[in-house]
Amino acid sequence: MNRSHPRPSRRPAKALAARPACLALAAFALCGHIGAAEAHAHPRTAAPAVGGTVQASPPEVAITFTEGVEPRFSTIEVQDAAGQRVDRNDARTAPADNKVFSVGLPQLAPGTYTVVWHATAVDTHKTEGTFQFTVKP
Repeated sequence: MNRSHPRPSRRPAKALAARPACLALAAFALCGHIGAAEAHAHPRTAAPAVGGTVQASPPEVAITFTEGVEPRFSTIEVQDAAGQRVDRNDARTAPADNKVFSVGLPQLAPGTYTVVWHATAVDTHKTEGTFQFTVKP
């Protein structure tokens, strides 16, 4: 019996099995590039240092983030050991670098202080956290 239309090709099982792996690899590579564009603002450094001890009351708490921070939607609060807010409530970004977010402090008594921060990155992603520092007597 002679057929007038071509017979469908049958690919080896190995070729078909490799197809999902190639698609998965391509999707992973694409997601890696998308993820880089949607980075969140995470603390890179802080002054006073996270868990650090300072010899005298610092004039401010400053956190440098990995991404720019939107100050209208971000906060830094410094609390004493009793949980009372002690900062000047003047959180702001540095004029030349929106990755640096700080709040002024009055003269602090010796003790341990907790910094509570909420950051909204310029790409609108939100992060939050806490850390402590100590003012040495």
